[in-house]
Amino acid sequence: MKLHHIGIVVPRIKDSIGDLANYIKFETIGIPMPVGSQKVNICFLKVGEPFLELIEPVEKDSPVYDFAKNGGGIHHICFEVNDIHAQLDDMEKKGATVLVKPVIGFDNRLIAFVDLNMKNTRCGLIELLESKN
Repeated sequence: MKLHHIGIVVPRIKDSIGDLANYIKFETIGIPMPVGSQKVNICFLKVGEPFLELIEPVEKDSPVYDFAKNGGGIHHICFEVNDIHAQLDDMEKKGATVLVKPVIGFDNRLIAFVDLNMKNTRCGLIELLESKN
């Protein structure tokens, strides 16, 4: 398991890149791409490791629409794993709640969303991303 990116919900990717570029010099700025299963467009910004991921909803029934409408912000932390199903099984046995079972995400890779249900640490939402292997 390794940290892949920090997801930030924004009302508009184009506007947010301009805001961030005012303060941060990016090594690369990816081309925005759709993720149909989540009804969003995403864009990866490289500033070393991990990436920043900007997420904009494209439909009102997107899971992040209301969050973006209220200004957005940090949404999740994503970890890349070798076997998403085994990792989800292990997390569930330890008390996590799977919110979104594996679906095709960006780069045709499986993604899933999990609430770790921790009492002492409020991490919020965790995304798992299956490795390209």
